[in-house]
Amino acid sequence: EKHIPPHVAALREYQPGKPIAELAREMRLDRIVKLASNENPLGASPKALSALSNLCADSNRYADPHSWELTHALADRLGVTPRRIICGAGTDSLLANILLAFSEKGDEVLTASGTFIGILVNTRKYNRKLITVPLDNYRFNLAALASAVTDKTKIIYIANPNNPTGSIVTGDELSGFLKKVPGHVLVVLDEAYFNYSKTIADYPDGLTFDAPNLIVTRTFSKDYGLAGLRIGFAVAQEEIINTLYKVRLPFEPSSAAQIAALAALDDDQFLAETLAQNERSLKVMSEKIGRLGIHVVDSSANFLQMIFDSESFAAEFAGACLNRGLILRHTPAFGVPEGVRINSGTDGETEFALDIIEVVYHQLKDTPASHNCTSFIP
Repeated sequence: EKHIPPHVAALREYQPGKPIAELAREMRLDRIVKLASNENPLGASPKALSALSNLCADSNRYADPHSWELTHALADRLGVTPRRIICGAGTDSLLANILLAFSEKGDEVLTASGTFIGILVNTRKYNRKLITVPLDNYRFNLAALASAVTDKTKIIYIANPNNPTGSIVTGDELSGFLKKVPGHVLVVLDEAYFNYSKTIADYPDGLTFDAPNLIVTRTFSKDYGLAGLRIGFAVAQEEIINTLYKVRLPFEPSSAAQIAALAALDDDQFLAETLAQNERSLKVMSEKIGRLGIHVVDSSANFLQMIFDSESFAAEFAGACLNRGLILRHTPAFGVPEGVRINSGTDGETEFALDIIEVVYHQLKDTPASHNCTSFIP
């Protein structure tokens, strides 16, 4: 019998938002809308799609291991040298490589108790010790994080905006926090939703902080609609980037991902349309969901976190919406068991979702005795 290390045996397979095709097979519904995975409802950048049409002829070639064209384009846009940038197969892959490069068994990784599942899963996968502090009103508590640092702390993870709650930490909070963190502790600032938040007055751009132990990660998955191609990047001091190159897979990200991201980076019109649609959808959602009496966390991203009275109610709510063709994300795996996350949609998807949410919420609210089901993760 094969030996499986205990920390691997204890892992649970990642449960993504249920694919539309799978739900269609199971339920045979006339219409299905997926607003569970913070994907771009407008699709992918047209410039990226156009660039991909010429890829097939070079599919026999390995990808550029240093993503030269993309890193130089990013460097020009971000105002840093290319040697301070590394590309990877999405934020998940970047986090995995950061853990591999800058920690070892027995080291502590410090974060909030309710945040992006990628850091939680990767920390356990690499058999590091996960230390968490509670969210404060669904926000990262940087003072509590700073106080929780020990001699074994090697990495601190902060998502800004936070996923799944959509809340932010301010520039003053982040500046004060970075001054308290010892220099040997690597601070990972995950800015996956940067473009959705950058116009908010108190939102800090991580690249403006001169901290040698800071690494900022961003992605093309959301704003540019390239989630299926898996591509993101990290910016840090050259020494950190050089170390990451030693542990990552040699031909990551793929040629297709690099080509699409390079073209998407130049698609300002699509980005503007995406941000406008997101603002419109979330405004309508937050107003109507709020009128129903459901608490919604103030969000600076492309999703809303609905908060219910209990995990069982949240689970039943997500399940009932799923049965009607609306795929949402119950968030116990993210550390927010009483929450259900919904991302922005097109105008039609938004209307469809809100109609279902209203019907389901009223039905469940009027039958409180039924909320005894186990946790449901769509």
